[in-house]
Amino acid sequence: MNKMLILPMLLGAALAFADPAARPLPATQAARDQLKAGVLSPVMAAPEIRLQGTDGQPIDLARYKGKVVLLAFGFSNCGEVCPITLATLAGARKKLGTEAAYVQVVYVTVDPERDTAAQMKKYLASFDPTFIGGVGTRAEIDAAQKKYGISSSKNTNPDGSYTIGHSSSIYMIDRAGGLRAVMPYGHPVDDFVHDLRILLRS
Repeated sequence: MNKMLILPMLLGAALAFADPAARPLPATQAARDQLKAGVLSPVMAAPEIRLQGTDGQPIDLARYKGKVVLLAFGFSNCGEVCPITLATLAGARKKLGTEAAYVQVVYVTVDPERDTAAQMKKYLASFDPTFIGGVGTRAEIDAAQKKYGISSSKNTNPDGSYTIGHSSSIYMIDRAGGLRAVMPYGHPVDDFVHDLRILLRS
């Protein structure tokens, strides 16, 4: 079966088990090494995306081999969910200290009509200057969303302005380029630090 067809199903299964309360573990080293995110098994190569990066270079996941990549989708005019996600990821990198050099956040816009590279770069830098945004044409963004099972919908207000509802999980890609886990929205900084330290050791 085509991997792109089964990815959304795997992500759904992973999210179903993402709540630690749903899968209690004994207080052992094995338990401490259990990811708090929803684990994808078997691990598959993270789907490649072809977008322009806010650092002036094409987004190519192969560029980040040797680092753990946190891949998420959002937009710069987001009022609540995106700022919380980005602040959480920035907090996790800060808490990692020197290990943060081996963690790369890639944040792909779902609003290419408004999010230029300059706009996204400025927005992301307000959280962490190392964050890289992914921008492109509507067709390019749609293709990236499809590969990761991301849904989004435009909601227009009476005055003509609009906002966008979108999937808000964070995809965790290991140092070898494997899509290892999906962290649902709302997890605290410490959960990301815990999982990142595990992935950085692997």
